[in-house]
Amino acid sequence: MLISSNASEIADIIRQGGVVAYPTEAVWGLGCDPFNEQAVQQILTLKSRPMEKGLILITGHESQLTPWQYMLPAEQFARLIAKTERPTSWVVPDTQITPAWVRGQHPSVAIRLSQHEPVQALCHAYQGAIVSTSANPAGLEPAISKEKVIAYFSDKLDAIFDQPLGQASKPSQVLDLMTGQQFRA
Repeated sequence: MLISSNASEIADIIRQGGVVAYPTEAVWGLGCDPFNEQAVQQILTLKSRPMEKGLILITGHESQLTPWQYMLPAEQFARLIAKTERPTSWVVPDTQITPAWVRGQHPSVAIRLSQHEPVQALCHAYQGAIVSTSANPAGLEPAISKEKVIAYFSDKLDAIFDQPLGQASKPSQVLDLMTGQQFRA
C-alpha cells in the first residue's frame, strides 16, 4: 500500500482501478473511480455495504459537475455549486450519468462539492468526481485518523492520501437538491 501526500500519485492509482483512503472535511473517506464497477464493488465489500444503498460522489471544483448541469434547472445547479457553511451532499436526479452500482436502488446520486483543499487537489489531479464513503466497516465509527484507516483496512487499500483532515465536526449533511428534504443531519 502506498502512503503519499502527492495528489497526482493517488489520482493515478484511482485511474488504474485502485481504492484509496483520503481525508474529507470531517472523517476519512474511501474513494475510487465511480465508473469502475470492480473498484466500487471492492469498496462495498470492504465496508460490508449493500449496493442498494448507493454512494456519494465528491468533487473539488464546479467544472467537474458539468455533466449534471445539463440535467438541472439553473436554480438547482446554482444550489449544487454554492458554498455552504457545513459540508453538504446534495441528492441529484440522475439516471443517465452515474452508474447503477454507485446510485444503488435510487434514480438519483448524492454529490458534494468539497471546500476541503486535499479533496480539491485530489479531484483536480484525477480530473473528475470520485466515490466518497466513510472509511469504516459497517457498524463501526468512521476513521478520523490515518492510523484508524490502517487498523480497519490494513493491506486491503491501494493507497492512502496522507493529508490533514478537515475541521468539520461531523460528516456532510445530505439534502435533496430539488426539495430540500434532509436525509442525514
